[in-house]
Order: sequence, then structure tokens, then C-alpha cells
Amino acid sequence: LAEARERVEAECPLTQTRPVVADMSEGFRFLRDIPGRKLVMYLGSSIGNFDPADAVRMLRQVHKELAAGDSLLLGTDLVKNPGILVPAYDDSQGVTARFNQNILSRINRELDANFNVKSFRHVALWNACQSRMEIFLESLCAQSVDIRLLNLHLHFSPGERIHTENSYKYTMPMVRRMLESSGFALEKSWTDWRKWFAVHLARV
Repeated sequence: LAEARERVEAECPLTQTRPVVADMSEGFRFLRDIPGRKLVMYLGSSIGNFDPADAVRMLRQVHKELAAGDSLLLGTDLVKNPGILVPAYDDSQGVTARFNQNILSRINRELDANFNVKSFRHVALWNACQSRMEIFLESLCAQSVDIRLLNLHLHFSPGERIHTENSYKYTMPMVRRMLESSGFALEKSWTDWRKWFAVHLARV
């Protein structure tokens, strides 16, 4: 964060930067200390990694720290054809697969486990009913794993899966419901020309 601050201030000398180390679910109290009108920007599409109830809960925390006249600029990934979505989470170069399998490497390193990373394959599926991409690690064989720091002994059957990630994709009605449930009023949305991604301006 210190390096990012130096870089931002060097490139934008009129910008005042204040890094904050906080949990996203509880870390917005600093907003009330900032004078004047505020625009909170949550760009990218990481709101989609929250389950819907958790996304609303997090946005309510933001809303609670804002005042009339303040606003939120929120980025969302939009629902699109599974033929586009699935390859984005299961790319031919295996980048996402290595990212997913790294979870097991970290558990091995940080929780003293003995996962054989190569005995699990990356699986990415589109769940239309939940409007989300679901990411799994699937056991390729019958195997047992010890997570010693947690005193856990686990057995996996062939084909058994560990659910590692959800990534929700939104429709415009879903975005409106999420923002209104959080206390915001949706004012305007912008999309790219393919309507794959959107940015939404919402007011307190």
C-alpha cells in the first residue's frame, strides 16, 4: 500500500492518498471522517465474489457511512453466453487452473497439509439458476489428505469436488435489487458495446 501511494502521488501530484488496512465487511468507518461530498468507487467485478446476501450486507456498511449527496460507482460483470463465460474461467493456457490449484499449495504450506495438487483437476461450470460461475477442484482418484494444523483427516472419492469459488454475473434487474436493498438509488448505468460489463452510479 505504501508503494501504491507513492506511485499514485507521483503520477497525480494533486491527489491526496490515504491507504487503509481493513476488512471489507467492516472497514468503511473512515468514510465518515472525510469532509464534503464523496464518491465511493468499487470498480472491476469483485462484487460478484460475494454471495447476494453478503454483497447487500457489505454495501449497506458503505451506505451507513455516507450522507445525502454522496454516491457509489459500482462495477459488475454481466450475464453472457456460457460459451463465453466458461472459457474465461477455464482458459486453454491453464492460468485459471493453476490459480485455483494454488489453494491446495497454500493449505499445504500454511496448514501443514499433504494435498497432492496434481491429483485434483480444475472444473468451471455455469449455474444458470444461481446466475454464477462455480469453480471446483475435483479429485482424480480415491485419496486421503491430512491437514495437521486443524487435526483433520479427509478422504476424497474419485470425482468428489471441493467448491473453491463463486463468481456471480448480473442482469440489470439484479443490480437494481442489490442496490435498492442496500439503501442506494440507481441513477444511471453504462455498459461496453457488447454489454458484457457495466458500471452503475447510485446515490445515497
